[in-house]
Amino acid sequence: MSDSENHDGSLDGSESQDIPEIELIIRASTIDGRSKGACLFCQEYFMDLYLLAELKTISLKVTTVDMLKPPPDFRSNFDSTPPPILVDNGQSILENDKIERYIMKNVPGGYNLFIQDKETATVIENLYSKFKLVLTREGEATKRALLNQLSNINSHLGTRQGRFLTGDTMCCFDCELMPRLQHIRVAGKYFSDFDLPEELTNLWRYMYHMYQLDAFTQSCPADQDIINHYKLQLQRSANRSKKHEELETPTYTTSIPSNADINGH
Repeated sequence: MSDSENHDGSLDGSESQDIPEIELIIRASTIDGRSKGACLFCQEYFMDLYLLAELKTISLKVTTVDMLKPPPDFRSNFDSTPPPILVDNGQSILENDKIERYIMKNVPGGYNLFIQDKETATVIENLYSKFKLVLTREGEATKRALLNQLSNINSHLGTRQGRFLTGDTMCCFDCELMPRLQHIRVAGKYFSDFDLPEELTNLWRYMYHMYQLDAFTQSCPADQDIINHYKLQLQRSANRSKKHEELETPTYTTSIPSNADINGH
């Protein structure tokens, strides 16, 4: 269909014949049409399934599709349905909420990713919508609203034991939050000169740990793709941004500010 990667959960793939193969079809880069695109839901489900592949409950195949020029077999199978699309033994799951439910209920090991934690769910809720307002509305009020929620997440992380949102094991909330933080970091700086404050040390410590994980780094789009994703959105909404992203060597922002005290505890 397009470019594919296999994540077997084993070095030589010898165990893959004994476990089910799940295919995740994701959006390709809007720059080169082949590498990973900057679709948040695509990365979220990529991370969910990658964690399961690491646990060897599934074998994961990830396929990128250029939605500007979808190949004939994609059009014949899925018409104009945009990724993410999950395929399990010939069965296609097409909508985001249905994909999430399917991973939880039908993919081996998936149930363990979906922790019930109302406090965590509440503190990360609406973060992305506040970020979108920063991009589309001038003024300090939108930045303050986003900073307030990031500060709340920082405080929440300070009350938890372990590296992640609910403890020392990654769960669905981490797969939801971290791609959004990366978009805020890269696109917020590029379009709105918005920086994550260095004093949010719990948040930086969290991001530091996430940057060490294959589940994040293997699924993360390049900075250029994140920037181009929003450039196209802003152009469609007749907004500003004349900056043009060219095809070049991909870069990935994963550094931590030297003044962020991530070793505080």
